Amino acid sequence: MVSFAPLSQETYADRRRYLDEHLAEVACLDCLAVVGVRKHSEHQTSIQWSGDSVASCAEFTRARAEGRLGLPEGCSRMRASIARAVAEGRVPVGEGVD
Repeated sequence: MVSFAPLSQETYADRRRYLDEHLAEVACLDCLAVVGVRKHSEHQTSIQWSGDSVASCAEFTRARAEGRLGLPEGCSRMRASIARAVAEGRVPVGEGVD
């Protein structure tokens, strides 16, 4: 069942803008999985995982092996990689976010 079905071009544009625009690519410093990141503020971060990045992630792989379907808190190694990318200025905070 689809929970969101865009009906207008404006809705498609909003969806595209939210999911794709202003994303910085960040590679995990451990497993090299690559995600798209948008940092809305100091306290809010959006992370777009692809199927390939989930498959590459050691923490997600371990969770699947233990019978867990995912990690509600995400991957601690990726969070550390994102924090480093923000500190280095590779992920802007608040830029391009309406």
